Amino acid sequence: MRAFAWFLLLLAAALAVVALATYPAWLLLHLHFDFPFHRIGERIGMLALAIGFLFVAGHLRLADRTSLGYGLPRPLFAREMLVGLALGVATMVAVVAAMSALGLLDWSHAAGLGAGPVAQLLVTRLVSGLAVAFIEETFVRGAMYTAIERESGARAAVLLTSLLYAATHFFGKVRIAPEDVTPWSGVALLGQSLQAFAHFAGIVDAFLALAAVGVVLALVRQASGNIAACLGLHAGWVWVMLVVHELAGPRREATLGFLLSRFDGFVGWLVLGWTVLLAWPLWRFYARRGARAHTQAS
Repeated sequence: MRAFAWFLLLLAAALAVVALATYPAWLLLHLHFDFPFHRIGERIGMLALAIGFLFVAGHLRLADRTSLGYGLPRPLFAREMLVGLALGVATMVAVVAAMSALGLLDWSHAAGLGAGPVAQLLVTRLVSGLAVAFIEETFVRGAMYTAIERESGARAAVLLTSLLYAATHFFGKVRIAPEDVTPWSGVALLGQSLQAFAHFAGIVDAFLALAAVGVVLALVRQASGNIAACLGLHAGWVWVMLVVHELAGPRREATLGFLLSRFDGFVGWLVLGWTVLLAWPLWRFYARRGARAHTQAS
């Protein structure tokens, strides 16, 4: 598990940089820019992670297109990503339709929006979804998956990347108001983020759902041999979720409100069940496509 340990160390180092460097950075920036404290911490963490990733990728021999999951020729890669995007949108829209049919979403806010704002929302959230997918898939299903698979096999790569993928979604959710910022706020930002795991019962539905999503994406990665489909699926799922977050609110008081997580009002037991149902069909679909793509590329 040496490869996985390197990625855990990289994540721990990035979190330590957030705890130590966010307050000094905030002192430099807040007089000139209205950046929230937590947002500065997020950017510092991403920068530290990117710098550390360059070192880890070189050390573990991951600094090439194939190891990062981009081994397909560009036309094939783009095609597979677009197919994944369409599947991601379709499967997540199905979840949203089920939520609406069960009375779990309140769409009253969307009723007051015109075509222009909705179109702008769709475009901006697509860009956000693609950005999230490229960053997370390159890191998790690209480099980390490759490193663990080489050392410990595909099963370990699927399991470990999925658990870490789920866990990282609970960082960065803490908000500290400008008037409450102190020299210890960077440490508080990290400490309060970790408190979610101390009260695991409150996030267990979201954690299991995210872990299941991670397993599905890792199985697609294993079946296809690259991250093109993972990028498309991930971007499509995030795109729909971000749009729904803007247009609708969770109705936790509904009879089946427990199906939506308390974490974000979306990723919970319903999403977990749907993800489990999708796992086998998606794996089979991409196993066949992966074989055909490999034949065409060769």
